Amino acid sequence: MSFPRWTEEHEAFRQTVRRFTRDEILPNAEQWQQQGRFPDELIRKAGDLGLLGVRYSARWGGSELDYWYTVILVEELARGRDMGSVVGLLVQCEMATGIIHAHGSDQLRDQWLLPAIKGEKIAALGVSEPGGGSDVAALTTSAVADGDDYIINGSKIFISNGVRADFVTLAVRTGGPGPRGVSILVCPTDSPGYQVGSPLEKVDLHSGDTAELFFDNVRVPRRYLVGEEGAGFGYIMQAFQGERLVLSAMMNSLCRDVLEETLDYMAQRKAFGRPLASMQVWRHRMADLMTRLEASELLSYRAAEELCEGDPQGETTVSMAKLYGAELTRDLVLECAQAHGGYGFMKENYVARCARGVQNWGVGAGTSEIMREIIAKRRMPAGVA
Repeated sequence: MSFPRWTEEHEAFRQTVRRFTRDEILPNAEQWQQQGRFPDELIRKAGDLGLLGVRYSARWGGSELDYWYTVILVEELARGRDMGSVVGLLVQCEMATGIIHAHGSDQLRDQWLLPAIKGEKIAALGVSEPGGGSDVAALTTSAVADGDDYIINGSKIFISNGVRADFVTLAVRTGGPGPRGVSILVCPTDSPGYQVGSPLEKVDLHSGDTAELFFDNVRVPRRYLVGEEGAGFGYIMQAFQGERLVLSAMMNSLCRDVLEETLDYMAQRKAFGRPLASMQVWRHRMADLMTRLEASELLSYRAAEELCEGDPQGETTVSMAKLYGAELTRDLVLECAQAHGGYGFMKENYVARCARGVQNWGVGAGTSEIMREIIAKRRMPAGVA
C-alpha cells in the first residue's frame, strides 16, 4: 500500500501547480537569480490560480484544503529550480498570513488576508532580530500603546519579501520580558517611520529579496493587533509547525532533484574506461543517500498526517522531519557535488549552485539545535530533559 494515499483530487492539484511551475518559474529561474529578484507579478499569478490560500477559509478566498495540499504545493514549486522565488511564494501563502488567518479579526482578514490570498498585497513575516536569532521570547522591538495607536520602535533582520512587502506581520514587545510580553501587529509598509535597509546579499536564494527593517516611532492603529495582546509568542510557535513542514518538503524536493541529476550524470560520465555509476564506491554512496531520502520523505509525510489529524505528536514529528531533512540536505548535496568532480565547482552546474547555501536549511523556523531541544524535551524521561 502506498503512503500517502494520494487521490484524484490531489493529482489534479499537483498538475495545476506543476504547470504553473513549468510555465512561470523554470524558464525564468536563471535570469531571476542573475537579476537578484523575481517579479512581483509571480505572486499575483499564483493568486489568480488559487495557490496562495490552500488551507485558508473560502470566506477569505482560500480553498479550505489540508496539509497534504501544502506538501504537494511545495514539492511542485521546487521543480522550478529557483528556491528564492519559492520561498517568496511560501512566505506569502503560509508564513506571513497564517497567524492572521488563525487569530486575526474579520476586519484584519478582510483588509490584509483577502488581498494577500489574491496576490494583490505582498506579505512578510517580521520576527528575527539582529541580536535575537532563534530566541523569539527575547525580542526587543517594542510597541507602546498611545491612545488608539501603537508606536513601534526597533528593527528586524533576515526578512524574506522584506523589500517588496505591502505589510509585515510583526512580532513586537507590548509587555514585560519573556514570552508573555510578545504580541503580533500588522504593520503597513507605507507607514511614516518605516524604513527598509539595503537588500541583504545572500550566498544563495538570490532571486528572493531579504531585508533588514527599521521602525522609528511607526504608528499603527490598535485595531491592527492580531488576536490578544501578550499571546503572540504562542501564535508564532503554533505557526512554526506549518513552516517546518514546508521547509521539510522543500528540502526533500531539492534533494530528490539533485540526486536524480547526479544519477543521470554518473550514468554518462566515464572514468578509467567505464561509467562512474558502475563503480562500487559511488554506487554504495548513492544507495545510502537514496535510503536516507526515502526515510526523510516518509518522516515528512507522517508529520503532515499528524498535523492534519490534530495529533499533539505532530509538533515533535515535524521538528524531527525538519532536523533530519536539514542534515540530509547538507550531506546529500555536497556528496552529489563531489560526484560531479570539477563540474561540481562550476557556477553553471545546477548541483554546484545548490551546494552554495546548504547550511541555510538548518537555520530557518528554528535552527537544528533548537529542533534537537524540542525533540529531547518531548521524548526524554521526565526530570531528564
